[in-house]
Amino acid sequence: MLMETYQKISKLIEASDLEAELCISEAAKVFQCSHNTVLAIYMQIVQKRLRKISHMNSDQRIQSDHWKQFQSNNDSSKEAIHNLAKQLGLPPVMLAKMFIELTELDKNQTSTYILRNLEVIEDKILREQVQYCLDNDDQFGPSIDLIKKSIGEEYELILKDKLTLMNVPFKDENILRDQGYDKTPDLLLTVPIAIGDNVINWIESKASFGDEHTHKQYLREQYWSYSNRFGPGLVIYWFGFVDELAEQTLDKGIIIMDHMPSKITTLI
Repeated sequence: MLMETYQKISKLIEASDLEAELCISEAAKVFQCSHNTVLAIYMQIVQKRLRKISHMNSDQRIQSDHWKQFQSNNDSSKEAIHNLAKQLGLPPVMLAKMFIELTELDKNQTSTYILRNLEVIEDKILREQVQYCLDNDDQFGPSIDLIKKSIGEEYELILKDKLTLMNVPFKDENILRDQGYDKTPDLLLTVPIAIGDNVINWIESKASFGDEHTHKQYLREQYWSYSNRFGPGLVIYWFGFVDELAEQTLDKGIIIMDHMPSKITTLI
């Protein structure tokens, strides 16, 4: 995908007041992209927005003001926190997490633990209100993290299965960590392969879209480390990437694709 197209899709998503699914469908139709690609771009935009919102609301005074407003509403319905979150422009689970941190924490528990074990909340009304947020937040919270992890594992398994069918031996990150490596790619090839004129020693699987910001962050935190230690490698952004990024690291031994090609050469 050209940078220009990516920027237009991003602007459409950011300006849209449609529900998530309608927004994604509209963008996919207008720009003739796959639903999964636009969904991946949409989720990245949401995550950037959430990081900004989280930072803005990290001040304890702001959190206390939200709690006071919640108490003054005197609303005991299960939708109470959810409704206030929408009014404040916050993800419901984020606001629920704030309230848990203000009222429910002790030395042996974290807000994340409580969100995953609501039975520890003694106040039945608060427990039901938090549960409602968890059930009705499609952008933030443990269930979203679990979905993202599951999708990542699914595409890594697809990659492993394809390499196995092509008789390409590899070690996954669990084996590499057992061998003492700290930063590891998803797969280190036991025998290098060639894709066209490019030698590949390792492969990183990303069930996401490769935009400029995300790619630069991964380069800094992961890819350069893999390249320095293991040599040239392949990054797969399964839901597409900005085309211009591929040229930036090609001469440095990191190639970018949106699939695992079937046409390879094993270098023995």
